[in-house]
Amino acid sequence: MLHAASSYLIIGILMGKTTKATLVFLGFFIAVVIYLSARAAHHTCRVCVTYGGRTICRTAASGTVKAAIESAVTSACSGLASGMTESIRCENTPPDSTECSEN
Repeated sequence: MLHAASSYLIIGILMGKTTKATLVFLGFFIAVVIYLSARAAHHTCRVCVTYGGRTICRTAASGTVKAAIESAVTSACSGLASGMTESIRCENTPPDSTECSEN
């Protein structure tokens, strides 16, 4: 047990200041990413869109209801429209139905 502790101490002594700073930064960055990912999706929405005579329903999650609806509409329109012009027209079409819940 003492041998393992002394090897960690030696590694810590042999590390340069920039290496230690990099490890601290990476640890902090990973913690922030995990924290933000865990709290990001507070709302889930299921949206049905009709375009060109076809209807598709998609579900999306986001931090706000508006963003979840926009994401679900974009996802639905990707299966309904082909090309940029049709995609924009589809995304500007009001959804047939919208169901949202808070996570």
